[in-house]
Amino acid sequence: MSLTRRRFIQASSALGALVSFGALAKTPFSLGDQPPRLIPPAGSVDCHMHLYDDRFPTAADATLFPPNASLADYQQLQRRLGLKRMVIVTPSTYGTDNRIMLDGLARSQGAARGIAVVERNISDQALQAMDEAGVRGIRFNLSVGGAALEGLESLAARVQDLGWHVQLATGPRLAELAERLSKLPGKLVIDHFGHVPQPEGVDSAAFAALQRLLDQGNTWVKLSAPYLRSQVGAPGYGDVGKVAQALVERNVERLLWGSDWPHPTLPVDGKPDDAAIFDLLSVWAPEPRAQAQILRDNPVSLYGF
Repeated sequence: MSLTRRRFIQASSALGALVSFGALAKTPFSLGDQPPRLIPPAGSVDCHMHLYDDRFPTAADATLFPPNASLADYQQLQRRLGLKRMVIVTPSTYGTDNRIMLDGLARSQGAARGIAVVERNISDQALQAMDEAGVRGIRFNLSVGGAALEGLESLAARVQDLGWHVQLATGPRLAELAERLSKLPGKLVIDHFGHVPQPEGVDSAAFAALQRLLDQGNTWVKLSAPYLRSQVGAPGYGDVGKVAQALVERNVERLLWGSDWPHPTLPVDGKPDDAAIFDLLSVWAPEPRAQAQILRDNPVSLYGF
């Protein structure tokens, strides 16, 4: 074999190895593979992510059918962002079947907490078993499929006894529901910036309702999925950023951060750059102390890590 041929084979092998490494380094369901500039404090928590697996049947009324997204896939994002803790939220795809979330809790070996979706008549024994598995709240999702709030008050009272909270994805109904939500017992978590509409933003009725709930002292808001309501879009999501900044200025002790991985409302070829979104926290909350509150202190307290 000639020296030229040998060098070509060696170069091809090296290129193949680099391509393979690049494929492995690519975070599933996320644009880019560079780490963020923001270094999270130890103990930080991604407070909103989902798992998908076609071994589990989808609900009859499901409207979202994302491809499989495993805990191992998500752990690649964790390594990229420098995180170790997560909150696994049962997605609407599975209705009240929480097995995929519970499986993720078991596999996480203590690094996760869970949010379940439950039937109105769920037994006390089932709730207790989920509590022991690491579940810390129940979710009502009005942003997908128009789900009703059946059993909201009674379930809120029952899970309060466990120290859990009610989590709500309000869609465009926050202003309409605010008074009802303000009367719930226990703790309340609002997903995705409260779905505050744009371009109205901080001048909207939804933002005013969100602020009233926060001022009560028992409500938290997730700074997650800025792409859901933004009209200006990536990379800065500046319109949603104004909502985030206003919340940070007034209620930083009631804010959480979540990735919304694997971004189930977005097409496979339209996933965001998770590191770039993570870095937006430096814009919304420029002070390191505020970042630590949002990423670590608030969720550690709320979820019991």
